[in-house]
Amino acid sequence: MSRNRAHSQRHQYGFTLLEVLVALLVFSIGVLGLLGLWAGAVRYSTDAQQRADATFLADQLLGRMLISDPATVSTFAHRPGGTAKCAPTGAASTNALVTEWLAEVTGLLGAKATEDLQQIVVNPVNGQVTVKLCWQNGSDALHELAVTNLVQWQP
Repeated sequence: MSRNRAHSQRHQYGFTLLEVLVALLVFSIGVLGLLGLWAGAVRYSTDAQQRADATFLADQLLGRMLISDPATVSTFAHRPGGTAKCAPTGAASTNALVTEWLAEVTGLLGAKATEDLQQIVVNPVNGQVTVKLCWQNGSDALHELAVTNLVQWQP
């Protein structure tokens, strides 16, 4: 009887080692899954923050337009041509307020949000202004936010 018992215990040691290895494997897969969730959460949080910043910047420009001289409305247009996403065409604005604003856009949205990606379309007849902001996170695709508003200057 004691011989069978000793033989049975030797098989138990190997089985316990196998259980520990399987437990380590399951734990490792769980940790990798958590890291993936964390990375996704950081990415989506950054994207949401940048969209909020872009909305703030567009609103800031519209506010600057409201307090400016209505006679200078056409000088706010910046690369007003082109319909392709983040590929505006046309002349850059020479208005000092727009130049300052473009520097703020690059500062807040990052180096990949250059002024040649941004677009301001102004319709002086009806006061409709469309601000399109473009930026890029690392190697992601370009992000675009467009805000259209009617600006009514007071005489």
